[in-house]
Amino acid sequence: MTVHPDLARRRAERALGADRRLRQLFAAASPPGDDPRGGPRMALVAVGGYGRSELSPFSDLDVVLLHDPSVAESVVRQVAEAIWYPLWDDGVALDHSVRDTIQMREAAATDHRAAMGMLDARPVTGDTGLVMALRSEVLADWRRDARTRVEEVRTARTARIERSGWLAHAAVPDLKESGGGLRDSVTLRALVATWLIDVPHTESEQLRNELLDIRDALHEAAGRRVERLGPEMVPDVARLLGMEPVELDLHARQVGRRIAHLASMAWRKVDDALAPITRKGAFTAKGPLVQQVDDGVGVLDGEVIVTRTADPSADPEIALRAAAAAARSGLPLSSGSARRLATTMGDLPDPWAPSTTRYLVDLLTAGPGLVPVWDELDFAGVVERLLPEWGPIRLRGSSSPVHRFTVDRHSVETCVNAAGLRRDVARPDLLAVAALLHDIGKGVDGADHSEAGEPMAAEIALRWGFTPDDAAVIGKLVRWHLLLPTIATRRDIEDPSTAANVAEIVGTEDFLDLLSALSASDALATSATAWTGWRRGLVEGLVAKVRQVLDDSVPTPDATTYEGWPAHVPIPARGTTGPSDFTVTVEPHQGGSLLTIVTANRPGVMAELAGGLALAGLAIRSARTVTLDDAAVTLWEVSRSDVDPARLRDRLRPAMAGELDLAGRLELAAIPDAPDARVRLLGRVTETATVLEVRARDRRGLVWTVCDRIASLGLSIRSAHMSTYGDEVRDVFYVVDAAGGRLSDATAESLRSAVASDLA
Repeated sequence: MTVHPDLARRRAERALGADRRLRQLFAAASPPGDDPRGGPRMALVAVGGYGRSELSPFSDLDVVLLHDPSVAESVVRQVAEAIWYPLWDDGVALDHSVRDTIQMREAAATDHRAAMGMLDARPVTGDTGLVMALRSEVLADWRRDARTRVEEVRTARTARIERSGWLAHAAVPDLKESGGGLRDSVTLRALVATWLIDVPHTESEQLRNELLDIRDALHEAAGRRVERLGPEMVPDVARLLGMEPVELDLHARQVGRRIAHLASMAWRKVDDALAPITRKGAFTAKGPLVQQVDDGVGVLDGEVIVTRTADPSADPEIALRAAAAAARSGLPLSSGSARRLATTMGDLPDPWAPSTTRYLVDLLTAGPGLVPVWDELDFAGVVERLLPEWGPIRLRGSSSPVHRFTVDRHSVETCVNAAGLRRDVARPDLLAVAALLHDIGKGVDGADHSEAGEPMAAEIALRWGFTPDDAAVIGKLVRWHLLLPTIATRRDIEDPSTAANVAEIVGTEDFLDLLSALSASDALATSATAWTGWRRGLVEGLVAKVRQVLDDSVPTPDATTYEGWPAHVPIPARGTTGPSDFTVTVEPHQGGSLLTIVTANRPGVMAELAGGLALAGLAIRSARTVTLDDAAVTLWEVSRSDVDPARLRDRLRPAMAGELDLAGRLELAAIPDAPDARVRLLGRVTETATVLEVRARDRRGLVWTVCDRIASLGLSIRSAHMSTYGDEVRDVFYVVDAAGGRLSDATAESLRSAVASDLA
């Protein structure tokens, strides 16, 4: 849609009409004086939207009676009253003030809103030179003090968006105050006036005028001043603009999205312009120095970029590598890189490679950093390359008044909330994907979105590289994501049949944990009223009762062997490994390397291996081990793809020989604001070993710390399974005593407490 010429003309005509009325009143009110220009040094000044000649039907008339400090106060008061009272009698919505030039400049120096108003000031009548001189002074002050003034503007903008949300994603957008609204478009003009940055002027002005058209139609439809485009007003506003209601809603949100994107880029430019020289990127003879963070991904001037030598057409996975790096670091993804990805990236295979799936999980579990990165990808057109089903829910308003976001933003916010609950579930990756896709069925008109979404989510998960079993779990989560809050608030949870019926649907405790976390994440992303203390208490009460039913119904398996050992990896025959021998083989695996290490089985061998690998600079993604009498066979999946077996053997040998102070060199670094590690005993897994589970933030030396503690207590690890999901680890250790049996309850609790203390 382009600017409606009739509406734009009428805005200008309203301003001209106001000008004529003000000139008439000023001429009648101004006393004669001895100033050679015919009267005292006074002027009427249009500021704000009126200063830009952009008067909507019910906009305030922002006017300042400006005067020279030498003009007598009585004269000023007399002129002001002769102008304001007739306007009030006319019913004009007047936003007026009376100031001399000194007061006006002081106000602009202390209030950024006054300064921004003066940047758009326009003399209506009176002493034009007085106005232009003041405007020049305010503009000079604005540019001189730009470093502090832009921070004032930024702080006010942040608070405004916290109150009003984003125009593109709010359930009821505020055309003026929301992020991406008219206030943002005016702020862009003020940022440009600092001379620190520039923005695409033509596009910015076009967008503001398109938004003004919508506001004008809203005023006319409502018959009063209103800024919020509520669903009840959309049909009437659409009719005035010659559009369908759905078309108007989408158009308004698209305009807001584009303004918000321009604003985001503008603020990045401001940060770059104001950054100290020491923070700016270094240069080499070949150009700026890029800090490499992953294959083809780097950081330049505080943004994550796709490097110049990368080839997205041959390596489309780089889109997710770059996005995950940006979201996890809290840095913006370069707009230029996002556009480059959208236009040049090749097609991902179907299904995705495991490494691609891992980067997707890294992105979706990044927490708040996901939101701006996903927005950047979506704006550029990358999201639809990864998820074609996203289009029908993009910027789609919710039919439920309880929702505070559009469907797409709600889905991303649910992901953010789910990242905060990932320690509550055994499979954070499944939770993250289900969180993103739980409302994907809302893109299918006329269908129950949960039922329609189940096969869609399962199909997407298969395409994204998940196994059929995992895809089925994701689909089932989408199908039943409303089950717990619906049952908890509409059924008697004290009735035993209620919990029994829910237990029949969920089947396992792991699925119950996933569904509970998804329900909470969804509700938190909906609104405060969707997750009140009352609702939360009911849901948690229902979950507890369902868990009791599952505890009574799920048999305890006897896991005497570790069933997750890959079938293609042979286990050495017993008696073939000497006490000091170990072998290392390396093969490429999912973008990294898979290490197979066979060594003598002895207490502490897992700790020695984990410590040696950490000191070799290898980040452990997962590990599996099996012990058979005198042999310990371990598989280690690490992130690096350039592991040299011979060099690794040389690095491991001192650790295996006990020649290194691993405790001194692998002290765990503290992680600010990270939740405490969760260490628990899994009592129903096997009768022949004690199973210890660790859920914690991944960091160097974590595996060694746990293994070393187990060895220090005279215990052995019979088998282990370690997995990483984003920055979270799920490590499970099958621990036995010196006799090879299950630990006593007291010993098991001592182990759990000691490991928890080590990881605190």
